[in-house]
Amino acid sequence: MIKNNQSVLKLLGIARRARQLQSGEEIVLKNIQTKKAKFVFLASDAGRASAKKITDKCKFYGVPLSTDFTRSQLSQATGQSRTVFCVMQSGFARKFEELLTME
Repeated sequence: MIKNNQSVLKLLGIARRARQLQSGEEIVLKNIQTKKAKFVFLASDAGRASAKKITDKCKFYGVPLSTDFTRSQLSQATGQSRTVFCVMQSGFARKFEELLTME
């Protein structure tokens, strides 16, 4: 599982460089509501209120969500200090789902 986590974090950095990643609570929420977000990463150590808001929206709009990483892991992978990111491209989203569901 550790190996896959490394792959996911590497891919997150690639998605960021490809400009297919958006971050920040308001932006991510808007992208979920407009169905532009294809996959959401929420830091496992995000604040309770933010986490609930993002989780509820993802459930409601059927957007896959990962809480497998801490804020520092996500920040290190993307070079941005944020607790929530959304992937804008379905190709990247599919790959993240694949990597995160593999054991």
